[in-house]
Amino acid sequence: MKKIRITLVRSQINRPEIQRKTVKALGLGKMNSSVEKEASPQILGMVRKIIHLVKVEEI
Repeated sequence: MKKIRITLVRSQINRPEIQRKTVKALGLGKMNSSVEKEASPQILGMVRKIIHLVKVEEI
């Protein structure tokens, strides 16, 4: 399965609670933090909810 790198590039301040929880569930904390995840349908769905806050790269 493909891997993707997800980087938080925008702040979570003044965002809805569901978006903040999604960012935390992906393992992102502070700005410019990155995680590498498998590109499963569940992860891609979470990324789609917060695509305006993150940068996604295929590895």
